[in-house]
Amino acid sequence: MNKAEVLAFLNANPTCHLATVEGNAARVRAIGIYKVNEDGILIQTWKSKDVSKQLSKNPNIELCFNNYQAGIQVRVRGVVEPIEDAAMKKQVLVDRPFLKRFAEMGREIALYRLKKGLAHVWTIQANFEPKTYIEL
Repeated sequence: MNKAEVLAFLNANPTCHLATVEGNAARVRAIGIYKVNEDGILIQTWKSKDVSKQLSKNPNIELCFNNYQAGIQVRVRGVVEPIEDAAMKKQVLVDRPFLKRFAEMGREIALYRLKKGLAHVWTIQANFEPKTYIEL
């Protein structure tokens, strides 16, 4: 896969697993990525959630995207940066209306962008080959 193909794969398979670190312990959870484009991978959560606190303390992450039917896994690692953009946060609620009720309850959206991630594509055919990385 090249960069464009990886970005298309991530957009086609937006539910992934996000790994963070808290103290000396890894933390992994399934999330739905907000947006993937040439500017990076946008992650939306809430400021009150543990994941937001973990990202603020240690911005190093890894995301794991899967398409089980195709037998493809793409892992992306890198460093996230917080995005404090009021207009973008409002747009999240337009694009994801199911989140509006949480905002109405006083929850504050947290946005993070992973720029310049390194992606590794895994398939069973390439299972034991040396890893190669694609810069996003």
